[in-house]
Amino acid sequence: MDSYEKLLNRAIEQLPDEETTDERFTVPDARIFSEGKTTVLENFANIADVLRRDPDHLMKYLTRELGTAGKLEGGRAVFQGRFTRDQMDSNIQSYVEEYVMCSECNRPDTTLEKNERVLILKCAACGAHRPVKKRQTTGTKAATTLEEGGTYMIQIEAVGSKGDGIAKFDKFTIFVPGAAKGQTLSVKIKKITGFLAFAEKV
Repeated sequence: MDSYEKLLNRAIEQLPDEETTDERFTVPDARIFSEGKTTVLENFANIADVLRRDPDHLMKYLTRELGTAGKLEGGRAVFQGRFTRDQMDSNIQSYVEEYVMCSECNRPDTTLEKNERVLILKCAACGAHRPVKKRQTTGTKAATTLEEGGTYMIQIEAVGSKGDGIAKFDKFTIFVPGAAKGQTLSVKIKKITGFLAFAEKV
């Protein structure tokens, strides 16, 4: 039986010859501004370039996580609705953790490859690979506003002093009678007052 050293050397020899980097990996902060009823991420192209990911893939992820529609205009991304820089940075960081960083060696020297409809994250630094699973979003509508009579999938984050379940949807706070913390529910919006909404379980 081969010794441990021989097996280790054989494994190292089989590692990919792709170029890796020892430079410090830093994700650029999102530079955003509001333009009418939209939010513009002006350094979108730079972020996608640093992450070495397809801009369309990154854009699709952000619109899904933000629960809105959007489009690419040159090197910037335009999203329907108002979003903060913290929201944008948080979602970009989530993308990095899921689609860029190697879970074994924590390096960004990875590529995305499709194998029989399964997206695989492959690391050129350590040779590890893992499937990437799509995460479910909380909203059933790609919108940043609630509508009376509309049905939405929400997650109850807390319970109020009167026993109503409380959920967040973009800038709205939704109250749902008889809902418990941690539940994911389909609710129908009965009334909206300012940024407060009152709903019932469907």
